[in-house]
Amino acid sequence: MARNGPLKAKPGLRVTPYTTFTKAEWAALRADTPMTLTKEDVEQLSGVTERMSVDQVRDVYLPLSRLLNLYVAASQKLHEATSTFLGNRDGKMPFIMGLAGSVAVGKSTTGRVLEALLARWPNHPRVGLIGTDGFLLSNKMLEERGLMERKGFPESYNQSGLLDFLAKVKAGGRNVVAPVYSHFHYDVIPGETNVIDRPDILIVDGLNVLQPATLPKDGEAIPFVSDYFDFSIYIDADAELAGHWYVERFMRLRQTAFRDPAAYFYRYSQLSDEDARETAEGIWRDINLKNLKENIQPTRQRADLILHKTRGHAVDQVALRKL
Repeated sequence: MARNGPLKAKPGLRVTPYTTFTKAEWAALRADTPMTLTKEDVEQLSGVTERMSVDQVRDVYLPLSRLLNLYVAASQKLHEATSTFLGNRDGKMPFIMGLAGSVAVGKSTTGRVLEALLARWPNHPRVGLIGTDGFLLSNKMLEERGLMERKGFPESYNQSGLLDFLAKVKAGGRNVVAPVYSHFHYDVIPGETNVIDRPDILIVDGLNVLQPATLPKDGEAIPFVSDYFDFSIYIDADAELAGHWYVERFMRLRQTAFRDPAAYFYRYSQLSDEDARETAEGIWRDINLKNLKENIQPTRQRADLILHKTRGHAVDQVALRKL
C-alpha cells in the first residue's frame, strides 16, 4: 500500500502533498508494461559513477515511463480539445518535463534513461533531452561579473535566454536553437547550437529548473522556468552522499578526460591523489554544497515527483504529488 509521508513533513503538519511508495510498491505499478531496453542499452546509458542496472530500470524507471505516458496522452487530448475550440489546425504543443537536483545525483543518467524509455511508447516517439548548462553565462562574462566561484548558482545563467527558448518550444516553434555547453572545456561553445524541432516530449535537465523567480511588487507577470513544465522530477539524496558521488566522479575523470592537455581541468590530473581528493572536497564544500543548500534543495517540494536515492544510486523511495 502507498502511504503518506516519508520525505519528511515539518513537525506538527498532519498532511503532505505527496503519496510515498517504497521501491517494491512503486515497481508493482509497472503493471504489464514491457521492458524495452536491453542490458547493453542500459550500460550505454549509464554515467561515469552511476552504473545503472536492468533491475533498477525495470523497477523504478519503467513504472515512471508508464505514468508519464499516461500524463502525455492526457495532455495531448486536452490540447487537442483546446485547439479544436480555437480553430487551430497546427496546434502541436510539446510535453515538457523538468529534471532537477544537486550536482552528481545522476540527473543526466536519469534523463537519458527516460528519453530512451519514453521514445519507445507509440504515441510520442520523438523525445528530446537538453541540459540548461548551455544557458550558463560564458566564463568570460562570469569572470567580468565576479561570478566564477558561483557558477551553477541561479545568477550565473542567461535566464531570459532560457525562458525565451522554452516559450518558443512550448508554442510549437520549429527549429528552436539552444547554446551548447562543453564539460570538457568548462564553457559555452561559441557558434554551436542544439536544435529542438517540435518533439513530442522534451526533458529539461538542470540544477535550478524549479527555482521560482523573484515576484515583482507591481504584480506584473514574470514567468518561472517551471511554468513551462507539464511535469517535474526532483532527484533527492543526502548531501553527504551527493558529496561522496561528486568526489568519486572527480577522481575518475582525473584518470580519464582530465588527462587531455586541452581539458579545462587538465591541471587536476597532475595532482597527487591526496591533493586531488582534497581539491574535490573543497569544490564540493565551497560551491556545490552551498548551492544545494541555498538554491536547489529548497525547490524539492515544488516537484511533481521525488526520487530518493541511497548508496549506489539506488532509488529506495518515490513520492508522487497528489492531484
